[in-house]
Amino acid sequence: MKIIAIIGARPQFIKHYPFEKEAIKHFDLVTIHTGQHYDENMSNVFFDQLGMRKPNYLLSLGGGSHGAQTGNMMIAIEEIVQKEKPDAMVVYGDTNSTLAGALVASKLHIPIVHIEAGLRSYNQEMPEEINRVLTDHISSLLLVPSQKSVDNLALEGISNGVHIVGDIMKDLVMMCVRNKVIGANPIDGEYYYATLHRPYNVDEAERLTYVLQSLNKLDKKVVFAAHPRTQNRIKEFGLEDLTKGNIEIIDPQPYFQNITYLHHSQGLITDSGGMQKEAYWLERPCCTVRSETEWVETLKNHSNMLVFDDLKDMDLFPPENISFDEELYGTGDSSKLICDHICQLLIK
Repeated sequence: MKIIAIIGARPQFIKHYPFEKEAIKHFDLVTIHTGQHYDENMSNVFFDQLGMRKPNYLLSLGGGSHGAQTGNMMIAIEEIVQKEKPDAMVVYGDTNSTLAGALVASKLHIPIVHIEAGLRSYNQEMPEEINRVLTDHISSLLLVPSQKSVDNLALEGISNGVHIVGDIMKDLVMMCVRNKVIGANPIDGEYYYATLHRPYNVDEAERLTYVLQSLNKLDKKVVFAAHPRTQNRIKEFGLEDLTKGNIEIIDPQPYFQNITYLHHSQGLITDSGGMQKEAYWLERPCCTVRSETEWVETLKNHSNMLVFDDLKDMDLFPPENISFDEELYGTGDSSKLICDHICQLLIK
């Protein structure tokens, strides 16, 4: 049985690695890398550092508007699919690569397997929300991280093909913990670790100024692993002086280094979806600079807090009375469960 998997953005490389390790035991796996993230630290390093197989197809389709990027991906993916004739297509999460792959497969009547289905932020200003909702409604197999995702899908009339498998990103975090690959503390002294990249936080000068001023007021140093676009905005808006106080700017980190920075920090400040979970599994408090999160379970017991309009609330970070559920989003065996469900789908 042949399966095509679509990857293109950093979180998808993290999800694909444990899936690939399990899937090649069962399937002829063909990987298409759309090139949505083309910065070396955000793509190539996963192949170099994790030993992930090189993709069968590399498309270099990063940049451009959402419509142009998605359309160009669809054209290229369709040509490959017609050549490879897969039995199913696997897509991850909620990026433009996800939607492009799913639309192509749907129009060619190829079953779609959506890993990390059923998430909802209920913020339709986020392109990710549009991508995940549309993908869910055309998928044959919806592999979800928790009961909350099952409930979300049921509200939209989707119940067939829905299965709880936990979160595949946890597979890799647990591998890191078990294999003791987390390195020594890279920073002297206590610090918060920060990653911020969403347009509503970094693409307007007034908002980005407010974010940087707020980070500078925190009680500990902030190590800010800034997305390339965020670094460009800081320069474009002339805000370099705001990064010379309490903030230390570093480039986006390769996976193991990123986990190391997070593990040794006093807490995470982020607008990322995936890193909220990584902080949880590493038992680090998280401050999410968003008005909502898809990962609502992480908000329990003060382990994650939402802050957006009034960033003075970050002064309360990290919160007190934190506790963590070690089995949140599974036990680290999601990739095996996912492959079992795909086998059942294709054998029917």
